[in-house]
Amino acid sequence: MTLPLHGTPAPLSRESSPEPGAEEADDDALIKALQARAWDPGLRFDRADVPVEWIIERYGKPRLEQVRDNTVSYGSDGTIQLKAGIDEVTAYYADAPRGPLFPPISPSEFEKAEGRIGRRLPELLRRVYTEVADGGFGPDGGLASLTDSNRAPRHLRDWPCAVSVHERNLSEGMPPSWLFLTYGGCTMEWHVSLAAVDNPVLLYDTDGYTFGDSPHDGLRHATASLRKWLWTWADGGDIWEDVL
Repeated sequence: MTLPLHGTPAPLSRESSPEPGAEEADDDALIKALQARAWDPGLRFDRADVPVEWIIERYGKPRLEQVRDNTVSYGSDGTIQLKAGIDEVTAYYADAPRGPLFPPISPSEFEKAEGRIGRRLPELLRRVYTEVADGGFGPDGGLASLTDSNRAPRHLRDWPCAVSVHERNLSEGMPPSWLFLTYGGCTMEWHVSLAAVDNPVLLYDTDGYTFGDSPHDGLRHATASLRKWLWTWADGGDIWEDVL
């Protein structure tokens, strides 16, 4: 298995973890930090597209070699995909409109998603989807939506819907308490546990499970809580650091 390429964008602003018992106040700060990243098109994912010609015009052609270590890939549309938070990305998106890729959903839409899933979702997850965005931001492939038919610009397919993925996973024998969050590259997926204390985030390898075995055979890592997993990304950290 080859793990996907992961960059560490420039840290935002948070000096230390909250004291025990301060979750509510900490979640207010977390939502603001998530909004700051999710609503910035240059930071809403771990990588961002920048036109090659813009880099050449602004910095000169040698700059392409200088950013080689921060380059993820080249696109067929004349763009270069760079790690979020580096100077070239910050400069290119400096004047871009701020806002979520997919608007937050309403409380009633959130409750409808809970009804399809058949379980109450963590309060923190409710705040993320009703105050930040309906997915379309975050680590790796970005958080899945809770509603169907979201489509990002220039994408040919709808954005993944966590509820639809959950329904499919149930039919394939996955635990009902695991909710899909995002793809992790290759055969990896991130899920949040809806049953365990603090809602740990689970890294699951679909190649590690074959029909008839326990899905738990595919577990590769667990982050202690959804709150910690989200804070790591909001702070500009790498959720793969513990895994690697």
